[in-house]
Amino acid sequence: MGLFRSTFSKIKKGLSRTRDVLTTDIGVLLRGQALTDDLIDEIESRLLKADVGVTTATRVVGDLRRDVKAGKITRGEGAIDFLKKELKVQWEGKSRAIATAPAKPTVILVAGVNGAGKTTSVAKIAKSLRDEGRSVLLAAADTFRAGAVAQLEIWSQRLGVDIVKGKAGADPASVAYDAAEAALARGVDVLLIDTAGRLHTQSDLMRQLTKIRDVVAKRIPGSPHEVLLVLDATAGQNAINQAHVFKQAIDVTGIFLAKLDGTAKGGIVIAIRDAFDVPVKLVGVGETPDDVEPFDPDSFIDAMFGD
Repeated sequence: MGLFRSTFSKIKKGLSRTRDVLTTDIGVLLRGQALTDDLIDEIESRLLKADVGVTTATRVVGDLRRDVKAGKITRGEGAIDFLKKELKVQWEGKSRAIATAPAKPTVILVAGVNGAGKTTSVAKIAKSLRDEGRSVLLAAADTFRAGAVAQLEIWSQRLGVDIVKGKAGADPASVAYDAAEAALARGVDVLLIDTAGRLHTQSDLMRQLTKIRDVVAKRIPGSPHEVLLVLDATAGQNAINQAHVFKQAIDVTGIFLAKLDGTAKGGIVIAIRDAFDVPVKLVGVGETPDDVEPFDPDSFIDAMFGD
């Protein structure tokens, strides 16, 4: 589904805090310097501070030490290019496209924990779909949190998209089923289902999420075609723990990494790639509905280092 247009300037702006850690600190650290063991140790510390994860930091720095020892890299200026190349290569050959159903509607189920920015992320996806000329139906299946339905309804009015909702406290699976019926009847392109924010430790709510998935699949065979998990980039390594549990419950197919502009830990994208074999497909880089970007590894890594 060719939905989301990448704007490099937005990615670069959204990664400004991460870039301060990697480029400002490392740039000053390396400029004009010979690469000593102490300096390489400091590079590793900066990578960990940006939350790229222990696995990647250890591997990349180990490879850097090897090349320095072999005389392939001698000055600090060469280290940045090396780091960028090493961080980019791990994404080669991985698809990050949003799935499209062979027949209408494409069903996108969105999940995440409370406070991750899930409902705002749903609005961002809906606007991007609408801007691409696709018809969208929102399903307000977050009946657990007070005011959640009203919040999504406000977004639907602002964005000019239809919504299916139930009464407060209604069974969220029944709302999802009604929305699936409506999507088929109206011939919409995309059914976008917002679900209640669930702590990954709440087993009863996780079972409810599984029920929503199964109910929709029964009415629209093969759906949901995309299961996006919204993770809060500011949560750092805890986001990885959340991802593992959600994947067990609903077979997550992609990550929407929200609040990337609010953290110096943008490297969590890399840590997720190492620990969790589900691609980051979208990133949130601001607070408005326009602030969503497809995840492009090359542009992302370049932006992290200020290029």
